[in-house]
Amino acid sequence: MRIYDQLLQFPLFQGMSRAELLQLAGNTKFGFQKQPPRKTIIREGDTCSQLLFLISGKLEFERQSDDHTYMVTEQVHAPWLVQPEVLFGAQPQYLYTVNTLTEAHFILLSKDEVLRLLDDFLIFRLNMLNLLSTQSQRRAHLPWRRAPKSLRERIVRFMLDHCTYPAGQKEFHILMRHLAQEVGDSRLDVSRELNAMQDEGLLQLARGRIIIPSLERLFM
Repeated sequence: MRIYDQLLQFPLFQGMSRAELLQLAGNTKFGFQKQPPRKTIIREGDTCSQLLFLISGKLEFERQSDDHTYMVTEQVHAPWLVQPEVLFGAQPQYLYTVNTLTEAHFILLSKDEVLRLLDDFLIFRLNMLNLLSTQSQRRAHLPWRRAPKSLRERIVRFMLDHCTYPAGQKEFHILMRHLAQEVGDSRLDVSRELNAMQDEGLLQLARGRIIIPSLERLFM
């Protein structure tokens, strides 16, 4: 696949004409990287100095709570743009750890090249603004949602709020007592509700883990 076909998989380049993509591909210093399976390529807190476009393969995101009492892992597959929101701002640091699950291929774009493309291509600039604005608007809406009415809704809301992408496989590494504290209920009631959800095929319980094969099924 030619590079402009690969770029068109990502929202930042959509809407650009073939001539613009050819010009961009010919004048931009792209990096290319191949990573083996089961390798940590980004650690939470690392400085972000480039955009990583996953063009093939599968990744696992991993993020811990500030008090280290629980951790969430989730899986994504190509095409995927890794944490573009942390390239700029007061704290340009990655928010979560990224591991490869399979062999993964990336296109890399340095911050300097991104700044040049923002200057040179209006559509690229608008796409970046739309991407960041959409994320900001979604997060601004979160405090105004209807409050959960049941324990199950509180559990699902907790899970949804702690995921980067609201679909796909997730895994929560959390003890029952910590989840009970997070949702404001007793450990016994939380255990009963989770077991009921397991009986319905919505999740799987293991020692200190909650495995969710398909997050979107929880709130359908």
